[in-house]
Amino acid sequence: MGLMSKILGETGSSRQTGDYVELSAEDFETDATEADTTVRIARISDQQDVIDIKDAVYDGDIVIADITRHTTQDQTMEHITDELKQVAGEVGGDIVQKDDDQLIITPSGVAISRERLGR
Repeated sequence: MGLMSKILGETGSSRQTGDYVELSAEDFETDATEADTTVRIARISDQQDVIDIKDAVYDGDIVIADITRHTTQDQTMEHITDELKQVAGEVGGDIVQKDDDQLIITPSGVAISRERLGR
């Protein structure tokens, strides 16, 4: 069985739970000091969380922020989004909302495509 057959599967075959490997963050040794850009994960619960996100973007990091605690029509979320749009504009970066649950904010030199890969 070739590599692509393993990835895509063959006609009539079904994938089993044993075909997958569970990954844990502890399985990988990382040294963030060697990277030029770091992808940071954040959760926006209230206005205070925006400060850390702004600092990370100003430092050149990409931030993926979980906004599931807010609705997109929430006044607080509108204010937070406006603040983060301003930060992305100030650094020459980009910002996009992915579905109703995430904001992605990038620094200068990183653009976010509005088209999804695949189907």
